[in-house]
Amino acid sequence: MKMDLNADFGESFGIYEFGEDEALMPYITSANIACGFHGGDPMVMQRTVALAKAHGAALGAHPGYMDLAGFGRRAIKMSESEIESLLLYQLGALAGFARAQGTTLRHVKPHGALYTAATEDLTVARAIARAVTRFDSRLVLVGLANSRLMQAANEFGLSGGREGFVDRAYKGDGTLMPRTEISAVIASPARAVQVAIQLVRQGTVRAIDGSLLPMEVDTLCIHSDTPYAVEIARAVTEALRAEGVELKAMSAE
Repeated sequence: MKMDLNADFGESFGIYEFGEDEALMPYITSANIACGFHGGDPMVMQRTVALAKAHGAALGAHPGYMDLAGFGRRAIKMSESEIESLLLYQLGALAGFARAQGTTLRHVKPHGALYTAATEDLTVARAIARAVTRFDSRLVLVGLANSRLMQAANEFGLSGGREGFVDRAYKGDGTLMPRTEISAVIASPARAVQVAIQLVRQGTVRAIDGSLLPMEVDTLCIHSDTPYAVEIARAVTEALRAEGVELKAMSAE
């Protein structure tokens, strides 16, 4: 059995530092790199591409709303064509840094409020899928398992990376609990390992209301800003390998 581990990187900008990129990178197989709108800047993007390449992690674009002040977690009303342009701008920027360093993008994962909107709103999901198709239809489009974004990926003939979260709690409808809610974030490495093993081996996850949700996944996410993210990543990596799971980046093939 194979499984991908992904995390978000390159979200620092200017004098502001976020995440433990260098400590976390060795434990993941796919790196979602901020493209300058919710986080990141040209120097950070260049540095993060180099870091991911050095560790053999697959490069992915992590585009979000133009919302540095809110870290991309505030919903912004945009038309379909505006969302397409938003994606194309950011994909082109990161692809330029990748090309300059002799590598290429492998996947796209929307960030924050844009990810949430694409999970539930098929119009937003289709706008994102259309932009990815126009840019490079070989890219894997990553989104919450069983979401509208995965439906849109299928409609546009894209390879969909069905995502599960080891450090977030789920609501009964299969969506993530808002970060503002108590118990939304799982900061315990031991608990994160339990969630990861259950997702990989059983294809299910236990929701906050006690219900058991079916959830087949291709990739597991560890948020870089979750408390003890590095410890969680290390524990999950070791546990999956002990279970005989091969950790490998997603592929559209």
